[in-house]
Amino acid sequence: MSELKVVGKLEKLLEKQSGTSNAGKEWVKQSFLVKSDEQYNNLYCFEVFGEDKVGNLASISVGSTVEVSFNVGTNEWKGKYYTSLSAWRISSESSTSQTEEPTYVESEDDLPF
Repeated sequence: MSELKVVGKLEKLLEKQSGTSNAGKEWVKQSFLVKSDEQYNNLYCFEVFGEDKVGNLASISVGSTVEVSFNVGTNEWKGKYYTSLSAWRISSESSTSQTEEPTYVESEDDLPF
């Protein structure tokens, strides 16, 4: 399967959800909305799972352009099926521009001979 990505504007952060698993481990997740420039089917509801990813999501401003890499998952519960878009990487336009390598341009005036 090829890598799934969506580029769009971070529209809204939904409320964090947390709880305790059957094994007694604490968990936290947060959903967020991204709207792409596509004409149809352009609103996506993604979720991140885990304290680190929820914290990273909080550092991105609503209204920022983001690129989201994600997996599609489907779970069955009591005979009904639920599909989720689980984000595993979110990069904002501002964070990617800060990590780019600088570009060096040489001109003929810089030649030592």
